[in-house]
Amino acid sequence: MEKEILKALESIRPFLQADNGDVELVEISDAGIVKVKLTGECENCPMSVMTLRAGIERALMRQIPSIKRIEAVT
Repeated sequence: MEKEILKALESIRPFLQADNGDVELVEISDAGIVKVKLTGECENCPMSVMTLRAGIERALMRQIPSIKRIEAVT
């Protein structure tokens, strides 16, 4: 599943990098919870929750149905 997640993150990475941000995969649990770290400008952006839910989570869950939730870690 890690390769699929990394591939999905690569597909959304250009949108984050356009605003000087990025995302890193931190952990994948057996329960289908994926932990990511927002970096760059995304780290302190007031819209980061929206980016996480509407962008990253939606993209990953669409491509990998076994994912249950995405969480941001610091």
